Amino acid sequence: MAKIEVMEKEISVQTWDEEDYICITDIAKYKNSDRTDDLIRNWLRNRNTIEFLGIWEHLNNPDFNSVEFDGFRKQAGLNSFTLTPSQWIERTKAIGIISKRGRYGGTYAHKDIAFEFASWISVEFKLYLIKEFQRLKENERKQLGWDIKRNLTKINYRIHTDAIKANLIPPELGKEQINLTYASEADVLNVALFGMTAKEWREKRRNSKGNIRDEANVAQLVCLSNLENLNAHFINEGMQQAERVTKLNQIAIQQMKLLIDDSALKRLEAET
Repeated sequence: MAKIEVMEKEISVQTWDEEDYICITDIAKYKNSDRTDDLIRNWLRNRNTIEFLGIWEHLNNPDFNSVEFDGFRKQAGLNSFTLTPSQWIERTKAIGIISKRGRYGGTYAHKDIAFEFASWISVEFKLYLIKEFQRLKENERKQLGWDIKRNLTKINYRIHTDAIKANLIPPELGKEQINLTYASEADVLNVALFGMTAKEWREKRRNSKGNIRDEANVAQLVCLSNLENLNAHFINEGMQQAERVTKLNQIAIQQMKLLIDDSALKRLEAET
């Protein structure tokens, strides 16, 4: 569950079936925090609301019960007409509104519907809601892009460490010695690409919260991924570490020159 703040009100956002739903109970609190359920029911009584919900369900829900919807549409606007979210969901098999109970309960609506409800509450609130929701999705997109890049490096690093285990670590070595060998091989890549070991980097940037690879740019991460595969290959070929460091450094220099000038990579860097 994500949270966004809109005009000093905290709004919950959840994802179901890869679709974003916004808590309209939270939105209603902007109007009257003590009568949120009444506000939602009043909104559902409105003829324009019923028409909007019906069209949305027809476009997005093949199981929508049109017969029940027609009954609600005929009654909408009458003084005697009442409708709760649960009744709407149960009788029409609607998917655009979700009613939850419990600690994190409330009435949630698909973002399309939630924006419509927000407009009914306050046009100003709706505009700020859209702005903050877009900010949330942009941050999620950036985080996803970063996770993909980091996971790519981790996957290739597994290939790299497996090659070390199979070719550089004799079976009689103890666990501590094995770990030291891994650290040494990790620094082969660090020295080849960054010109320093992880320890040397930390000593120069004592105030940094991350590590040498966390602060790498896109071009460096792409190059690092390539170096990991090449180093694993060189290890399998029996190449000595000193020779590998020199060769990997030469490759890193060539690749970084190409990557820095690559227009597609520049666009990716700008987006992330």
